[in-house]
Amino acid sequence: MDIIITLFLFLVLIFSIILHELAHGNMAYSLGDPTAKYEGRLTLNPLKHLDPFGSVILPLLLFMLSLGGAGAGFILGWAKPVPVNPYNFKDQKYGQLKVALAGPASNIALAIIFGLFLRLIPANLFILLPGMSLIFFYIVRINLMLAIFNLLPIPPLDGSWILFNFLPDKFAKIKMFLQQYGLFILIFLLFSGGLSVLDKLINFLMLLIIGT
Repeated sequence: MDIIITLFLFLVLIFSIILHELAHGNMAYSLGDPTAKYEGRLTLNPLKHLDPFGSVILPLLLFMLSLGGAGAGFILGWAKPVPVNPYNFKDQKYGQLKVALAGPASNIALAIIFGLFLRLIPANLFILLPGMSLIFFYIVRINLMLAIFNLLPIPPLDGSWILFNFLPDKFAKIKMFLQQYGLFILIFLLFSGGLSVLDKLINFLMLLIIGT
């Protein structure tokens, strides 16, 4: 893969995961929790959000695996989680659920916006701007990957908070198991190709959004 494309994909990924965390923080703030604001996390400054492993090392490892034909074909990552204090939420029943959903929702919104650009902008305009359609395509795909990936019910992903919000107390052992081993399960799935099954769902969503 061309080094320029590789660099661009990395920048799209970083920008998308920062917006993802900002969505969490802003939702928490709208619910009455100023923790993220007080810690300076409601900003687009990447230095406030980047996680050495999740934002740099993991994406590079996954990229190298994809070049070698291994892994799931996903170039993914995460930023440092935005600090949240759920005891400050005005909505104590569904506040954590709303905050958890805000991150993936931001990625889906970006995918839809740029996907509609691809679908509605006349093809001859893209001819005048070579590479623009490819840029939009990658923005859509990366953000769909991030949304679907983060909705998996495995800690520390957002999907786990959604699962725990609805999980009855009688399944507390399942919750404890996932909290203890979730990160190891996630890393195993990432590097074993276990997430490749999500490709079909992402391709289907791509078809719905951009029409090709």
